[in-house]
Amino acid sequence: MGDEMDRVQTLNEDFQAFALDLNQRSREPANYTGTDCVDYGEEIPKARRAVNPGCRRCIGCQALHENWRAL
Repeated sequence: MGDEMDRVQTLNEDFQAFALDLNQRSREPANYTGTDCVDYGEEIPKARRAVNPGCRRCIGCQALHENWRAL
Protein backbone atom coordinates (compact mmCIF):
# COMPACT_ATOMS: atom_id res chain seq x y z
CA MET A 1 0.00 0.00 0.00
CA GLY A 2 2.87 2.36 0.80
CA ASP A 3 4.32 2.03 -2.69
CA GLU A 4 0.99 2.99 -4.25
CA MET A 5 0.74 6.06 -2.05
CA ASP A 6 4.31 7.04 -2.95
CA ARG A 7 3.46 6.77 -6.65
CA VAL A 8 0.29 8.82 -6.18
CA GLN A 9 2.25 11.47 -4.29
CA THR A 10 4.91 11.60 -7.02
CA LEU A 11 2.26 11.91 -9.73
CA ASN A 12 0.56 14.69 -7.78
CA GLU A 13 3.84 16.59 -7.38
CA ASP A 14 4.62 16.18 -11.09
CA PHE A 15 1.15 17.42 -12.04
CA GLN A 16 1.46 20.45 -9.75
CA ALA A 17 4.87 21.33 -11.21
CA PHE A 18 3.44 21.01 -14.73
CA ALA A 19 0.43 23.19 -13.84
CA LEU A 20 2.66 25.87 -12.31
CA ASP A 21 4.90 25.89 -15.37
CA LEU A 22 1.92 26.09 -17.72
CA ASN A 23 0.48 28.95 -15.69
CA GLN A 24 3.80 30.81 -15.83
CA ARG A 25 4.07 30.33 -19.59
CA SER A 26 0.57 31.72 -20.09
CA ARG A 27 1.66 34.92 -18.32
CA GLU A 28 4.54 35.60 -20.70
CA PRO A 29 4.11 38.72 -22.79
CA ALA A 30 2.87 38.09 -26.31
CA ASN A 31 5.98 39.79 -27.69
CA TYR A 32 8.45 37.64 -25.72
CA THR A 33 11.65 37.43 -27.77
CA GLY A 34 13.39 34.63 -25.89
CA THR A 35 16.40 36.77 -25.05
CA ASP A 36 15.16 38.55 -21.92
CA CYS A 37 14.51 37.05 -18.48
CA VAL A 38 10.74 36.76 -17.97
CA ASP A 39 11.10 37.62 -14.27
CA TYR A 40 13.80 40.29 -14.24
CA GLY A 41 13.51 41.76 -17.73
CA GLU A 42 17.24 41.94 -18.41
CA GLU A 43 18.91 40.14 -21.30
CA ILE A 44 19.86 36.52 -20.63
CA PRO A 45 23.60 36.11 -21.31
CA LYS A 46 24.36 34.57 -24.71
CA ALA A 47 26.47 31.84 -23.10
CA ARG A 48 23.48 30.67 -21.05
CA ARG A 49 21.18 30.74 -24.08
CA ALA A 50 23.76 28.74 -26.06
CA VAL A 51 24.00 26.05 -23.39
CA ASN A 52 20.29 26.03 -22.59
CA PRO A 53 18.29 26.98 -25.70
CA GLY A 54 14.76 28.04 -24.87
CA CYS A 55 15.61 29.19 -21.35
CA ARG A 56 13.28 31.91 -20.11
CA ARG A 57 15.15 33.10 -17.04
CA CYS A 58 18.63 34.34 -16.19
CA ILE A 59 20.58 31.95 -13.96
CA GLY A 60 19.77 33.92 -10.80
CA CYS A 61 16.03 33.97 -11.40
CA GLN A 62 16.06 30.30 -12.44
CA ALA A 63 17.81 29.34 -9.19
CA LEU A 64 15.25 31.29 -7.16
CA HIS A 65 12.40 29.70 -9.15
CA GLU A 66 13.70 26.17 -8.59
CA ASN A 67 14.38 26.75 -4.88
CA TRP A 68 10.90 28.21 -4.42
CA ARG A 69 9.30 25.21 -6.10
CA ALA A 70 11.33 22.83 -3.91
CA LEU A 71 9.67 24.19 -0.75
